Amino acid sequence: MTTRFLTLTSVFALCAGTAAAQDMNFNRIASFMTALNAPDAEESSAEIIGVTGDGMTLVYTDSPAGVVGFIDITDPANPVAAGAFALPNGEPTSVAVMGGTAYVGENTSASFVEPSGVLHSMDVASQSVTGSCDLGGQPDAVAIAPDGSFVAVAIENERDEDLGEGRVPQMPAGFVAIVPLNDGSMDCDGLIAADLTGLADIAPEDPEPEFVAINGEGEIVVTLQENNHMVVLAADGSVISHFSAGEVTLEGIDTDEEGALTFNESLSWPREPDAVAWIDDTHFATANEGDMDGGTRGWTIFSQDGEVIYEAGTSFEYAIIEVGHYPEERSGNKGVEPESVTFDVFNGTPYLFVGAERSSIVGVYNVTDPANPVLEQLLPSGIGPEGYVTIPERNLLISANETDDAGPRAHVMVFEYQDAPAVYPHLTSAGMDELTGWGAISGQVMAEDGTIFAVSDSFYGMQPTIFHIDVSETPARIVDAIRVTREGQPAQLMDMEGIALDGEGGFWVASEGRSDRLVPHAIYHVGADGAIEDYIALPEELLAVERRFGFEGITRVDDMLYIAVQREWRDDPENHAKVLGYNLETEEWSVIHYPLTPAETGWVGLSEIVAHDGFVYFIERDNQFENAVTKQITRVPLDAMDGMVALGDTPNVLAPEVVVDLLPYLTATGGYILDKVEGLAIAADGTMWVSTDNDGVDDHSGETMFFAIPAE
Repeated sequence: MTTRFLTLTSVFALCAGTAAAQDMNFNRIASFMTALNAPDAEESSAEIIGVTGDGMTLVYTDSPAGVVGFIDITDPANPVAAGAFALPNGEPTSVAVMGGTAYVGENTSASFVEPSGVLHSMDVASQSVTGSCDLGGQPDAVAIAPDGSFVAVAIENERDEDLGEGRVPQMPAGFVAIVPLNDGSMDCDGLIAADLTGLADIAPEDPEPEFVAINGEGEIVVTLQENNHMVVLAADGSVISHFSAGEVTLEGIDTDEEGALTFNESLSWPREPDAVAWIDDTHFATANEGDMDGGTRGWTIFSQDGEVIYEAGTSFEYAIIEVGHYPEERSGNKGVEPESVTFDVFNGTPYLFVGAERSSIVGVYNVTDPANPVLEQLLPSGIGPEGYVTIPERNLLISANETDDAGPRAHVMVFEYQDAPAVYPHLTSAGMDELTGWGAISGQVMAEDGTIFAVSDSFYGMQPTIFHIDVSETPARIVDAIRVTREGQPAQLMDMEGIALDGEGGFWVASEGRSDRLVPHAIYHVGADGAIEDYIALPEELLAVERRFGFEGITRVDDMLYIAVQREWRDDPENHAKVLGYNLETEEWSVIHYPLTPAETGWVGLSEIVAHDGFVYFIERDNQFENAVTKQITRVPLDAMDGMVALGDTPNVLAPEVVVDLLPYLTATGGYILDKVEGLAIAADGTMWVSTDNDGVDDHSGETMFFAIPAE
């Protein structure tokens, strides 16, 4: 049988659907792994990013590697590593670019109480330093006046979070450095140190400026994050206005990290804004990340005299919840943590881009009316989006993503403003009667009516759930969340990885065990209402050889349940995984072996099993991201399962054929390859629905792919 594959364009059409009249939307077209510019560094990152005046070269700070990186985006769909420049004495903190010159802040501080730093001008073409100014403190954000007359630098002189319970004041105080420019050259002798002391209500003697932005009139807005204060400066450093960033009361949020998505608490927090961006000469937006005491999980538009024009409240977080990007492990902190805001005009429409650091997602807001922004899209980013740059002349949005230690490497992602449907999200719970969070989608099964049931895995151990998905809509929509219960309470000690229909309205659910956590390998019979009615435990023959890499899928054919075991157990030959059989009538177990593809890196295992139209299909995958080789759907004839033998006998070995190479699908939407392809459901006409597990947005971007592969 010929392996199926699709082009990038056809996958876009599958994920987004078709539309007679298309609107303009941002879609990701490429990802660039920063390690390509720092191959010798143990860790690399992309934090703050800028672009040359011709829009062809990206410049970003890579603090872990201690370099400024360059990316050639002459062809934006195929970014190319363009080298890196190692800073002489410290780490880069921020960069701003005008024309062919980059202005880079370098932190050279000896300690928290001895802060120091330098502002460098760099020629991007030659990747060389053309000038340096001593800033007299530790730099954070860098911004260039639109008319090119000066550079402003937030001199944070950040606090030691291990000293004095991490609270301000901790001297020396921060300030804003204003460096005049003469035809792009820095006038270091003309540097102005704008004094910000005595303004904030919180630690007025110790302002810690976090971010700066400059409007068309040369006015500088400054966030004092730990001080929960905003300041607007003139180009000469004088104070035009200042005011408290204020507080927000949040109703209906999750404040507990208990392995469940429950949005029923309330809090009042100071905004503690991080990034700030002007949307015109009198209004600016803040990303209210929080730090010392606050963080309101949203963002705000202020007038420069302190009037709140718009407050997002919980609306941004709620939208993120509905697309499966809510970070449950951050519930007790600051939830989705909006950290960055960027503004620009595309095709006549003013847009604000709001990045949520912990949810790894970018909100695209139409701010034509600053008092009534409209959320038009949510875009999937790499892990920990930190900085953005816009290139409206080329219809491009770029995100820099800093996290580099969670499996996938740090990436810079390229989005294009297209006359095309929005590709993301692939799955949403929007439209349900109650706010419903979801994530960690694992096994799937197709119902007779063409809808899909899918299970969440152990990440939500206090809230095991079967999700009912309508795939006739675009994006596919969760229409019901069936909570799995035991005697009326949430069924704990479960790791649901596979689901099959029982033929009577209920389900058979395969739970992957972990002996070290007292989670048993088991098969549960679950009613249509989610109540566990019975379970099938492993016999002693299997318990004696089991490992934690257990049940990863289940399917039913008449009275037989077939269960895929992910990897070898202790009695299996190398690269052979068990496929178990259980006869519901005789209660007898049987076994056959699946020959796993040898791994080039990491390991290879089974993630799903589905019986359909005379065949048994498997998902076989490695656990790799950029080094992925094996992500595929295979199959064997159903009658091959007749070769199963009793436990204790030597298993026969299946001879699977590859029917779908999934790698082209996993790269079709411009992102890096997602590790966990775990769900497969097959419709009556042979259409295959495939999903990925987003690990509950824990050390994961939160991105879930949920796409169809049409029948041949």
